[in-house]
Amino acid sequence: MKFSPRLNCLSLGLLALLLTPVLHAGTPVYKPELFTTTRLVYEDSFDGSLNTDFWEIRQNTTWAIKDGILTGSPSSKEFQDKKKASDDPSHAGLKPVIWLKKVPENFVCTMRVRYDAKAYQKGFPLLDLGHHIHTLSFSEKATKLTIKKNVETLAVESPLFTLNQWHDIAIELKKGTLILTIDGKKHVFESKNIDMTGQAQIDFKAVDFGGCLIDDIKLWEGK
Repeated sequence: MKFSPRLNCLSLGLLALLLTPVLHAGTPVYKPELFTTTRLVYEDSFDGSLNTDFWEIRQNTTWAIKDGILTGSPSSKEFQDKKKASDDPSHAGLKPVIWLKKVPENFVCTMRVRYDAKAYQKGFPLLDLGHHIHTLSFSEKATKLTIKKNVETLAVESPLFTLNQWHDIAIELKKGTLILTIDGKKHVFESKNIDMTGQAQIDFKAVDFGGCLIDDIKLWEGK
């Protein structure tokens, strides 16, 4: 049987492609500004079960992986009624809440996030970098960074986070600097109060009776 030169070239090309090393899973597509090197800590496209080593569901809210997306909704009405009648009504699970754990002190995090709601709520939705340490809250006209509840507040008109649509988010943080990028639009927050020492989590908090969707998350330690 004779093989044409063209067929031989195609065969060699396919063989070379198969033998080409796959890019390391930890190689970030996002190019950080604050760090010269990064070490991949965690990544997830939510194709399997929830990795409880990195995720902690809070306030008895409902979270499940649906169609490859981590999807959150409020707690049950029974839990809400019980909490409202208790000494702790503020944690009734009206809004989906989940924590990403094992976050390094110096980190880069990229992800796709969507908050669904009829309207913004005062102070919500938000991302907490450290529990109540660096609170990024979103509204129609501004994105606000609040540090340690009332130590310092920095509000900016861009980038904004719109409800009911997916956003590509990148966050970099090291002591003194926080970079927030939403859909390619960036803002650099600088303050002596920015500091993740002793913190190791990112909190996702939606709007009352709304939803939260998370996908394609990657977390690196920055060096």
